[in-house]
Amino acid sequence: MNTELVIQSAKESVNIVVLKDGRLMEFHQLPLNKNICSVFDIYLARVRRVASSLNAAFLDIGQDKDAFLHYHDLGPHFNNFRGYVNNTMHKKLTKWNQLKINSDDLLPKDGLMENVLKKDDVILVQVSKEPISTKGPRVVSEISLAGRFLVLVPFSNRISISQKIKDEKEKKRLGRLIKSIVPDGFGVVIRTVAQKKKVADLDTDLRNLIRRWIDVHKKLKGSQPPKLISIERSKVLSLLRDVLNDQFTKITVDNKSIFEEVQLYLQKFVPEKEEILSLHSSKKSLFELYNVEKQIKSSFGKSVSMKKGAYLVIEHTEAMHVIDVNSGNRTNKHDTQEENALEVNLQAAAEVARQLKLRDMGGIIVVDFIDMHVAENRKKLTDALREYMKDDRAKHKILPPSRFGLIEITRQRVRPQITIKTREKCPSCHGSGEIEAPIVLIDEIKETLESIYNKKSIGKIILKAHPFVIAYLQNGFFSFQVKWSVSRRAILSLEEDSSCTLLEYKFFNASGQQISI
Repeated sequence: MNTELVIQSAKESVNIVVLKDGRLMEFHQLPLNKNICSVFDIYLARVRRVASSLNAAFLDIGQDKDAFLHYHDLGPHFNNFRGYVNNTMHKKLTKWNQLKINSDDLLPKDGLMENVLKKDDVILVQVSKEPISTKGPRVVSEISLAGRFLVLVPFSNRISISQKIKDEKEKKRLGRLIKSIVPDGFGVVIRTVAQKKKVADLDTDLRNLIRRWIDVHKKLKGSQPPKLISIERSKVLSLLRDVLNDQFTKITVDNKSIFEEVQLYLQKFVPEKEEILSLHSSKKSLFELYNVEKQIKSSFGKSVSMKKGAYLVIEHTEAMHVIDVNSGNRTNKHDTQEENALEVNLQAAAEVARQLKLRDMGGIIVVDFIDMHVAENRKKLTDALREYMKDDRAKHKILPPSRFGLIEITRQRVRPQITIKTREKCPSCHGSGEIEAPIVLIDEIKETLESIYNKKSIGKIILKAHPFVIAYLQNGFFSFQVKWSVSRRAILSLEEDSSCTLLEYKFFNASGQQISI
């Protein structure tokens, strides 16, 4: 399977997509506005108010909206950490590695925020979730610095290993190596990509993270809140660090400065992947070249088509996301309804897993699959959905089907959900209503036409549709109608039908009988 990374720069954002065999699997929009706080950014904050009812505090970090800090996000060593920050700010502490952990001063798990913080207190926090809708960013006081192979956690003594590493010998090797090189007062999370890596690679990554902590220590000296202390490295490189793996066969960039940035990153951390990087210089946009624009239009609408006529209907609400699975005009392939439902549901499970990553949907997701009465089939569906979501980097949990046949999913929400406008002004009502993007309709007509031609062996096919659709298909000297008729040695007749809506079309044979597939 060919996995490609395409990076296209725009006026207000950098757009990054992951393609598997040309199919859109992930889409990321990284805003270029440097004033927007991002996940992993570190701020020196001042407590604005303590909300006892929420067991939390609202902090001023210099953004439009106050940040939200819950008691459980303070961390067990918060008192030690706060002392380190205050002493560094007032220049009483000059060394970056004086991280003394007093086990007798741990915060109780069931404590109250009002007993720990009060108004105008100063603390160092890190963004864990970006602002979403009307909510400000969510922050934690347990700082972590993410690298290629490791995550460095100050004021911790734990060595944690990714649960995706299953080899017990490898887990012991990695744990032993890290214990021998990590400084006192620091914990480390060993990432999945660290598997089978050499000591030199891990040591280099750890040294880079320590240098970043030293930089945080220096910037704290004499600082006053609210202040941005450390910004996460280039958003492009941060995403590249998370998504890049051995499966990638090509990385294409259309911006020279981003290309050089990515090239330096690959040379330093993943030299074996430098040869797959290329700079796009053609006038044709990258997304157009890779057919990304059309895939975005067809994948982000309310209705998402699947093969053989089945489709999903996706509704976003403030409380949750709801996905309905429909068999549509699909022809029954199996003898029983149960078998047909299972086939459609398994196909839908793969598309649901793709849509969750593609739209970065978080929170509660409820999926209404087609009813199945056999317990074994319901288990097959649940297992398949878990398998399809196995490579999803966001934390998630999938519950078995409920008594009503609904599958509930919770998925970590870190960044705002991506919303793409897939509706355009209707030419027949001059903007008083909206329709699905016409490019999706035209592709659907072409696919249906090919299916009729291949299956029915009809010499003449008549298409009746809205005048605007017919005009589009007849446009140009060598129109689609002419090219198709010549290449297939068949007659394609186009007839305007004003009674059809803009999205409605019908096929007929030479005798005037409607063709159905």
